[in-house]
Amino acid sequence: MIETLPDTATDAMIGRWATSSQGDGPPVILIHGLGMNRHMWQWQWDALTPHFETVAYDLMGHGESDKPVRRYEMSDFVDQVIDVMDGYGFGRCALVGFSLGGMIVRAAALKHPERISALGILHSAHDRTQEQRDAIMVRVNQARDTGPEATIEAALDRWFTTGFSANNPDMMDLIRKWVKANSRDVYPESYRVLAEADAEIVQGLDTITCPTLVLTGEEDYGNSPEMSEKIAAAMPNAHAAILPGLRHMALAEDPKSINKWLVPFLKHVLIDTQ
Repeated sequence: MIETLPDTATDAMIGRWATSSQGDGPPVILIHGLGMNRHMWQWQWDALTPHFETVAYDLMGHGESDKPVRRYEMSDFVDQVIDVMDGYGFGRCALVGFSLGGMIVRAAALKHPERISALGILHSAHDRTQEQRDAIMVRVNQARDTGPEATIEAALDRWFTTGFSANNPDMMDLIRKWVKANSRDVYPESYRVLAEADAEIVQGLDTITCPTLVLTGEEDYGNSPEMSEKIAAAMPNAHAAILPGLRHMALAEDPKSINKWLVPFLKHVLIDTQ
């Protein structure tokens, strides 16, 4: 099991943020989800880097990036996106975000529309009901009480199909390792942002006019097809696609299912039509 991005990637610290980059062409920044790190993009990396200057970074509080012990807000994560863009000299770029990252890219496009050339929103929540939000806050409090490991086994059930998880124990161990590596002091803060911040970005989606691809798995019940379709319907230049038979971590379970949508979309909007 490969645990990191390829050795051909170049690692760098942009201020307080750990990044990896590779490739030439229009810039694309990849933003991971809660509890993960930039190395979760290893399954998309080789498909993207022949066409784009591809950058992945560790979110604040994750991986090798800075982990301030304080209350986190969505605005912190948006500011981090801009820090990374500025550090690489990107005036404009495409953003691709997974789960929490998919919320961050929407928030960034709402605050800095002039900086964003395209969006990829993967397996990301939208306008949860109070019941859905309360269920996530239960897990936030579990993580606060006993650490990131409190929620990982239930998460693996939600994230991977049953057959895949049974047949790929090394993959399950890798995801466990990544989640358990998170700091008990700050992980619940990022988790709380995941639980609450979708409500912040419901309004104004109709003002995001850049080309946008919205993807989720047919069986990703927490980031459902209905949610993805509503995101796309609210944005004037967005399209939703649903991946049959897949759950939350489709990008690891079946990378081709993601890449066959994501790479042609980015090539079309960043290269073919420019």
